[in-house]
Order: sequence, then structure tokens, then C-alpha cells
Amino acid sequence: MSSNTVHPRDWPLADYEAQLKLQHRIRSEAGYAKGTQGAVTVAYGSAAARAGLEVLKSGGNALDAAMSTAMMQIVLTAGAPISFFGIQSLVYYEAKTGKVHCMNAEWNTVRGETDPLTIPGGFDLASPDGLKGKGPASGRTAMVGGFMKGVGAAHERFGKLPFKDLFVASIHAAETGVPVNYSTAMAYEMRADDLARLPETRATLLKPDGGIYQDGDTLKQPALAATLRAVAEQGTDHVYRGPWAQKLVDAVQADGGRMTLEDLAAYEVIWSEPLVAKIGEYELHTAPPPNGGGVAAVEAQLLSRASGLADGPHWTKSGEALRRAVQIAQMVFLDYLPPEIQQAVYPGMDLSPQARVTEAHAQALWARMEAGAMPFRFAGPKHSDDVVAIDSEGNIAAITHSSNTVLWGKTCINIDGISIPDSGSFQQAMMARVAPGERLPAPTETGVLFKDGQPLVGFASMGSGLHHRTMQALLNLTAFGMSLKDAVDTPDFFGCRMDPQTHELTMQVPKGRFPREVLEASGLPYIEIDSDKARFGSEGLWVAVRKDPVTGEIEAVSHNRNNSGAFAY
Repeated sequence: MSSNTVHPRDWPLADYEAQLKLQHRIRSEAGYAKGTQGAVTVAYGSAAARAGLEVLKSGGNALDAAMSTAMMQIVLTAGAPISFFGIQSLVYYEAKTGKVHCMNAEWNTVRGETDPLTIPGGFDLASPDGLKGKGPASGRTAMVGGFMKGVGAAHERFGKLPFKDLFVASIHAAETGVPVNYSTAMAYEMRADDLARLPETRATLLKPDGGIYQDGDTLKQPALAATLRAVAEQGTDHVYRGPWAQKLVDAVQADGGRMTLEDLAAYEVIWSEPLVAKIGEYELHTAPPPNGGGVAAVEAQLLSRASGLADGPHWTKSGEALRRAVQIAQMVFLDYLPPEIQQAVYPGMDLSPQARVTEAHAQALWARMEAGAMPFRFAGPKHSDDVVAIDSEGNIAAITHSSNTVLWGKTCINIDGISIPDSGSFQQAMMARVAPGERLPAPTETGVLFKDGQPLVGFASMGSGLHHRTMQALLNLTAFGMSLKDAVDTPDFFGCRMDPQTHELTMQVPKGRFPREVLEASGLPYIEIDSDKARFGSEGLWVAVRKDPVTGEIEAVSHNRNNSGAFAY
């Protein structure tokens, strides 16, 4: 099939430019679309979702559409919150076999990094500029990202279109330019000094006079377009074994990092069967270990039933329900605690991944939680994006991809248009728990929800509060019987704010969405976050597609803030 069929110039007249303008849109309710043949939804970048829809219309399947969309998202954001050298987690439902497949293309640690606790970094949230990161820029904060390896591996196994077709829209957007919106302009303002640190980054991401891009400007990325074209033609070895890899290693080592060509060449994705758990009358299929988010997602659903939360009034109507929901959601931070601390808080409990996805564990854990044993701690901010696509055959691709860093990261290394995250700058403790060169657990929560043996909903989540948002959306569907759109538009609480000195939590909610009497009745301290500040208020973003097993009707729903988008046909 010709690549021209997926090229933006072949879209209906003026649609491409119209979609780029929607980069400036700020939603107040979820994007929603209905169709019968296919759909694509995203948390950020409506134009990216539209690019994925055109892939479906041109004969591609859900995997082709999802990967094309994910790459377009990176181009639209200048590689600031997400990166072609970031990570991705894929859960794929294959209609012809009825099986779910999970692909882990997440971080590998560097084999020469044997003392990760000494890696500089961290955040000083007491400072107005605290999110910029502490300490000097260091190449030791770089890890081996699997995003591009995942694109190639997933396409090789499930793709339908020629590999090069997946890159057409992204190459076009990088060459012709994308609009700088409020979010990207904010990133530029925050990182102005850091972006000027290295010559290649200055040449790639700053204006010719060294200035930063402003809201409303157009950013062209010719170096990135050339790199994407090389990968499209040569495959992912261009990144993991070719000249690009050598340039990356040289740049990382010049900043004191320990990454080598062997680290890149050794990277492989991990394919596995899903983690499957019974949730009431539903069955959840999600990513298994070494991913950590799947276990946390299942545990939260089981705790919601053990606590009675799923059987009582909704947390938007009851202070007691809100208290329970927030407490259960915060248990995601159990993963960030060393085993000895876990046992100190819950002596004698089996906290292995296998135990945490059982109903008996949920009953015992909730009893301890109600008695006051809750190991909350502060975790550093991170950024991501997600895509869910479904095609006419019923295949579902759900992707979460991330850079796990704050807007390019403090190092701001850029290699031929691709940003290199400093994701080790706040994950030192987690890195110390795995052997050098091994896969780092990731908190992504992506999956497919089944009912009566049929795939019903494919979903993905992102943001600092991705766990909280996933927990609430799934409960809205499985316990409260909401429609897909209502599951998103119903008021949601964010991740809690924690004082780094006292470790005291403060509940965070979107401003004006919860009744004041419910907030007060929860007994928890709280703050309300303006919608334009929600991104840094630990919000979670959740998108999903749904196919009616009887009528075949397809629904897609996107996030109800920022410039999300949902398309179907």
C-alpha cells in the first residue's frame, strides 16, 4: 500500500490545519466519538488521534494507528513531556485469537551504573523553581528507553501496513512545523537556561537568535524529521546500533554518564501474557511484572470491594466514601517503599505481586489500613501520554508512553532531534532495587476490561495521578454502571500532595467540582486546583474505547481537560 494514503496532504481539505489549531484548545468535558469501523483516542494532541484515524481508514489496524498516533504526539510536544527515547507499555487484544498480549518496552538501567543512590538529582518543591531539578546536569541520569524498539517490535508482530507508513504523519509534521501552544510555551519558559546548555540542543529547540518559542509560534524540527525518516527506512537498529547510538553514548559520557553501546544493543522488549484478575462480574487484563502498575490497578479494585467502597454511595456524594477512595488510591506508593519498610508497616503480610492481586490479600490489607497502617510517601513528578485504538476487526491497542521526567529534563540532551530524558534523577531508590542493566518497574496502568468473556473496554492512563484516575474510571464503569463518557466527566480527585518534611498528605481536587459538604465530611485536609494548574496538581488522565458486543457500535472517549481528542468512523 502506498504511503501517500496516510499522508496529511491526502486528508479531506483543510482538516490537517484545522486539527493543528486544536492544539490550543482547552477542554471542559471529555471528547467523545461514535462509529462502527474504528476509533482512536488520546489524552493530549487531538491532531495525533486524527492521524491515527486516517491510518485506520487507509487499511491499517489498531496497532498501526496507535503507534502512528503516539509518534505524532511526541512531535506535537517538541519531545518535552514524552520522547522517542522514552518508554512505552502496550496491551494488545488480538481479535482473531481472542488473546491479550503485553509488551514491556520500559527503562533498562545502565550496566555500568553500580551505585545509583549517588546519582545526582531530585526536586525541591519548597522552591518556586523546584521542578527544574536539583544538583548539576548529569549523564548518569540517562537510562535506556524502549519506545522506538517497542514501535518496531510491536509492528513486526501485529502490524498490517508497511513499517514506513507509521512515520508519514510525524515526518510531515516535523518538517512543516507544529504550533507551540500554552503548554509547550510554559515548558520553554521553565527550561530556557537548560535548553541553552548544549550546542546541539540550542540548534534544535531554540530560535536562531537563541530565544525560546512562544505561544502561537510555529516550531519546525528538520533534524527530527531526518531521524524519523532514517528509522522508517532502516528500522530501529538506527537508534540502538547505528551512528545515532554512538552520538548518544558520546553525549551521555561527556556529561559523566556510564551508558555504553552495549547497553543500547542489548535492549529488547519483553512480551508476556497479561495479568488477569476477576473484578466483580468483570475481568481485568493488564500488564504483569516487571511492570508495577498492573498489580497496583488490580489491588485498588479489590480494595474498593473489600472496603465497601464499590457497594456504597459514590465518592462525589459521600465524605466517607471519598475518604476511603483517597486512602485506597494512595496505596499505590507501597511500590516505592523498600521491602524492609513494607514489612515494618505490615509485619507478616505477603506483599509479593502474586499475593496483592487476590481477594484475601485485599481483605487483610484493608483491615490493617482501617487500623491506621498506611505507608504514604512523596514521589517525584513525571509525564506521559496515552493512546487507545480499535479497528473494524475488533483488535484493541492500548499504549501508555512516557519520558518520566519534567519537560526535557535538566540535562536537555538532544540527539538528532530526539530528547534524552534524565529519568534517573528521581528514581535512584527504585534503580537500586534491580541489578545493573535490568528492567526498571514502571507504574503505567493500561489494559482491557472483559465481561462475559468478551473484550468491552480498552484503556490507558497517564500523569502523576494515573493510578488514581484509573481506579476511579474503572469503578465508575464496573461498580456504578456509568457510561464511558460519564466515567470520565464525573468529578475525580487527584493524587495527594505530601509535605516533604512532615510527610502529611493533602487531598487535591479540581476546583468547583466537588460539593463543599462532601469535601468537609471526608475529614481530610484538601485544596482545590484550577484547571490550568491541574497538570502539576497530580491529576490523572484516562482515555478509553468501548465496543458493544451485541450491536458492534464503537465509542471513544478522551480526557476532559487540555487538548485531548477522540475520533471514530
